[in-house]
Amino acid sequence: MNEVSSPAKIPTVGFVSLGCPKALTDSELILTQLSAEGYQTSKTFAGADLVIVNTCGFIDDAVRESLDTIGEALAENGRVIVTGCLGAKAGEAGGNLVRQMHPSVLAVTGPHATQEVMDAVHVNLPKPHDPFMDLVPAAGIKLTPRHYAYLKISEGCNHRCTFCIIPSMRGDLVSRPVGDVLKEAKALFEGGVRELLVVSQDTSAYGVDVKYRTGFWDGKPVKTRMLELVQALGDIAEPYGAWVRLHYVYPYPSVDEVIPLMATGRVLPYLDVPFQHSHPDVLKRMKRPASGERNLDRIQRWRETCPEIVIRSTFIAGFPGETEEEFTHLLDFMHEAQIDRAGCFAYSPVTGAAANEIPGMLPQEVREERRARFMAVAEEVSATRLQRRIGATMQVLVDSAPGLGRKGGVGRSYADAPEIDGTVRLLPPEKISKTFKVGEFTRARIVATQGHDLVAVPL
Repeated sequence: MNEVSSPAKIPTVGFVSLGCPKALTDSELILTQLSAEGYQTSKTFAGADLVIVNTCGFIDDAVRESLDTIGEALAENGRVIVTGCLGAKAGEAGGNLVRQMHPSVLAVTGPHATQEVMDAVHVNLPKPHDPFMDLVPAAGIKLTPRHYAYLKISEGCNHRCTFCIIPSMRGDLVSRPVGDVLKEAKALFEGGVRELLVVSQDTSAYGVDVKYRTGFWDGKPVKTRMLELVQALGDIAEPYGAWVRLHYVYPYPSVDEVIPLMATGRVLPYLDVPFQHSHPDVLKRMKRPASGERNLDRIQRWRETCPEIVIRSTFIAGFPGETEEEFTHLLDFMHEAQIDRAGCFAYSPVTGAAANEIPGMLPQEVREERRARFMAVAEEVSATRLQRRIGATMQVLVDSAPGLGRKGGVGRSYADAPEIDGTVRLLPPEKISKTFKVGEFTRARIVATQGHDLVAVPL
């Protein structure tokens, strides 16, 4: 009697991704490669053959979360590979911080290190079969919902802001070839993505490292520069009726060239601009690339060119040496600039950051108090600007639609990036025949505001 051999167990890799959208895209690359080579992936530690933790090391809270997650993975599984920004961070004695805190990890790599991670996986969990026999979605494995995705256009940063240690972990700016970026965008749209979120450490600087050299897409020459990239992304998105949203755009004069594209609808009239502060002296201590004196004028010109533009930004309150007068300048800026969406961090000393050596470190309670005062102003400005939406009809991208939307749902307008901005709460449609699905656009009339969110009736 012949014995029937049982199928070989598919090796399983547990995976957790921490940190920002740039880290998320690193995770997607690793997951795509794991899938291409026949590995099964899991969100749980228990039962997996090994675990990969993609870490964040930007601020102390993120370091603690990453180290705790590594410890949890070791406790539940025991076989852990660490990658990401924390993996590039040195400890107090000069060695690798992760190795010092968790010496039993199998391997440690820095960020954007897909091949190094896969090499460590191969050593500790041999791949099951020939990757050329496997099927992987053309757009790769995504950690976001099917209808939106992040598109990373570069790695690293050339700036040396005193509060930031990203260049020490991710290196100087390295722009991706423009043809590769546009090829990935096309594949994402073909795969069902209806919103593409462009991310990097400094989107405005795209192509600076390669002197804006000419690349090729679809047989045509395209400069490796933000303006040409955004034009091409708008062209690719148009047949799909898809959105293109720009993040981490430094307020250089060159950004002015992109605003007309927003006014004509080629890309969303939305800019995520990390101003960080308004007072020139604070910005100098931060070593920010834009001094700030002209930012109010710049914002005014943007709104003159494109009245519908929405500006979101992040700020730091209580930076070392910040006086009450300098902080008041920031509050005045918020009132004048009318920033639609704003987040704020109380300054947090990050190990290795030059700002720690700047005289005038403020007490923690002062930093937190200033953050609270800032957010009160930011929320007042945001609420006032949201009120202006009542009565308007807006296009909404649906994120949630129980029962085909007959009971209502949740979506976002062009003014709302996922996770960081508000939402549009969709009420049950007035027409019985009206339905909508996740990942589709629907038109809706704004009837009220609710905190940072809008309330709307689908049409």
